[in-house]
Amino acid sequence: MNPSSVPSKSVINVEKAIKNQNDLALIVSKHLFSTKAKDSNTVFSPASINSCLTLAASGPDGSAVSGEILSFLRSSSTDEINAVFSKIVPIVFADRSANGGPKISSLNGVWIEKTLPIDPSFKDLFENVFKAVFGRVDFRSQAEQVRGELNKWAENHTNGLIKDILPPGSISSLTNSVYGNALYFKGAWEVPFDKSYTMHRKFHRVSRTAVSVPFMSSCMDQYINAYDGFKVLRIPYRQGGVANNNNRSFSYLQGIDAATNGSFSMYFYLPDKRDGLDDLVKAMASTSGFLDSHVPSFPVLVNEFRIPKFKISYGLDGDDLGLRSMYLFHKACVEIDEEGAEAAAATCTVADGCAMPMKPPKRIDFVADHPFVFLIREDKTGTVLFVGQIFDPSDKSS
Repeated sequence: MNPSSVPSKSVINVEKAIKNQNDLALIVSKHLFSTKAKDSNTVFSPASINSCLTLAASGPDGSAVSGEILSFLRSSSTDEINAVFSKIVPIVFADRSANGGPKISSLNGVWIEKTLPIDPSFKDLFENVFKAVFGRVDFRSQAEQVRGELNKWAENHTNGLIKDILPPGSISSLTNSVYGNALYFKGAWEVPFDKSYTMHRKFHRVSRTAVSVPFMSSCMDQYINAYDGFKVLRIPYRQGGVANNNNRSFSYLQGIDAATNGSFSMYFYLPDKRDGLDDLVKAMASTSGFLDSHVPSFPVLVNEFRIPKFKISYGLDGDDLGLRSMYLFHKACVEIDEEGAEAAAATCTVADGCAMPMKPPKRIDFVADHPFVFLIREDKTGTVLFVGQIFDPSDKSS
């Protein structure tokens, strides 16, 4: 078998493929939020899962799993998912911390049983196209040792936040290959919250009970849009000298290069009703292009403005996503406070014009004191790094 190559970008509709991936992220969210993660704090990383599945579909044993992966990713071919990968990686996953922007890293790894014959060009594909660590390892006689080494790899590349991504028994002497991704993000708010304004307030849970948690507050203008039944808040991260405005268009993708700066924001989707999160998630998942059509693009005056601090973690496997032809393991965590946000994830697969005059703006309330959805997104490509829901900010258990 010959490895998949990355085709000319002119034959791949990268814009459409990225939009499909974002729609998929919301569909997966709806599935998780209504099943395993119903009424509980949840976070996962579509970007990490997509990266890992792209590796697996392109591997020497990819023919056994590529059909299910392509179906899951709503993609027509491995060429397409490879093209999307090679296009967004230089934009989304370039570290900006040296210039004062977000610290971000996304590391890929491929480990194949050393006794298996493979085409040497696979090594070139993984190392040069996917920028992955490529290793030949001894699954046959040292499976448990290899599992420990891979867990350490993921832990080291997530700043110690993701531990034991591969549980006991996940690797055995029958394992042929493991594909992995480790994603880390740490960003400071463009305008930090004043800690002296942080106060404990009630957060209303779906059980009609309330819990006291610390809420961050601000009287500054915020990027908020009010829609029918819900509001959206966008909080930009400091971009390292690059203004984080939202006048973006996917059309630039055709000529973008690796020097292009990405910009990151955190989004909060707050239903008007305290028990309205289920309906909001259904609407998000059933509306194609929802994320791009619900982006607050300019700051507005605020009246009451509060969002809770939180720290959550979550884990899932391939069964939770409906993947049956491979073993998939995923963990993610996120914490937000007055300074910014820190998030990490790891995934492994194991294979056997001019504006009209406006009226004076109304002040908008945004009080996130009941369950809401959040996500961290790169605004130029629209790539979703993390998505989750908060049902109880005081609950830090996974």
